[in-house]
Amino acid sequence: MAIVWITSAVLLLVITPVVIKLLSAVKRPVVQIRRQSEQLLAAAPTLTKNLDSVGKLPKTKELGGQTSAGVARYGGAVDRILG
Repeated sequence: MAIVWITSAVLLLVITPVVIKLLSAVKRPVVQIRRQSEQLLAAAPTLTKNLDSVGKLPKTKELGGQTSAGVARYGGAVDRILG
């Protein structure tokens, strides 16, 4: 019977504080992750709004190529006029 009392005392006085210390060490990062995920969730509509124009990039690239060709033709024409 004395072994049960000693074991209970060790559990109460040694193991329980260690478990509480470990749980508090885990709780801190969990709270930070939760806070950051809430901030990300709040910013999500803005992030998706910024990505709406990604579908227009191929057309923009095509128009940029056409502009470069036009500038090259213009430069050649100016060179022939002045040269």
